[in-house]
Amino acid sequence: MTKYKQNSFSNTFRNARKGMRLTIKSERNIRIHLFVAALVIISAYCLNFSINKFCIVLLTIAAVISAEMFNSAIEFALDATFHNKYSRMVGMAKDIAAGAVMVVSICAVMIGVLLFAPPIIALIVQ
Repeated sequence: MTKYKQNSFSNTFRNARKGMRLTIKSERNIRIHLFVAALVIISAYCLNFSINKFCIVLLTIAAVISAEMFNSAIEFALDATFHNKYSRMVGMAKDIAAGAVMVVSICAVMIGVLLFAPPIIALIVQ
């Protein structure tokens, strides 16, 4: 038994949607990631990616967006805990979280080059 209210299945999804809306409204970077993700999905469709390649694209997009959302959650939690006061340790934690987003984003770009370069080169050479 917990002292917190037990969430129903529909409340869980409602809270998740609320979190996604909050992230989209408050974080410019997530809007950039979503815009680029839409372009990548459209490009993959236009290049007739196989199901396997399309799944790799979707998982890569999910990794980048999830990393950005975790970064935002860490920033909000630390700001709330320390009442927006500067702390070197808080700054370090935020920098580490931002670094994680950068690692995932760099890997996503590398995956994108590996998946998109061959079909684009084939279109150009034709």
